[in-house]
Amino acid sequence: MEPLTTAAIAIGSIIATKALEETTEKVTGTLLDKTGKFLVTLKKHSPYTVAAIEKAPKQPLDYGKAVLEVQSAAQANPEVAQAAQELVQAAKAEPNPNFIQSIQQLADTLKSQPQQSSVINNQKLADEIKNVFQGNTFNAPVTFN
Repeated sequence: MEPLTTAAIAIGSIIATKALEETTEKVTGTLLDKTGKFLVTLKKHSPYTVAAIEKAPKQPLDYGKAVLEVQSAAQANPEVAQAAQELVQAAKAEPNPNFIQSIQQLADTLKSQPQQSSVINNQKLADEIKNVFQGNTFNAPVTFN
């Protein structure tokens, strides 16, 4: 899986989990544990990114910027990369259909946002996120300019 996709799914998982916590819906303990571990690990290396992610969905998140910051932290630190991978695996295994729907809605939101970064192709990244949760294999590389 592309590093940008991993970062995007990790962030999306946190936002979707937080959104479901505000309802009566629950996600598995594994997903909650991996979400917490990822946030603690990322906070050591990028506290401002964690602060922004934790405020979402109540406050708008510059999703593209957050994805790049998570990707950068993961490339610089194997512990962050491992925590992100573990979170993505837990997210992919999450059986709650509303969690998956929330992730796909975040991908649609990303797709509809104006292209703000020349590094991230919103359309391709959103399609890759959705395909991960549809069980499809989408191995086309994300465009880097």
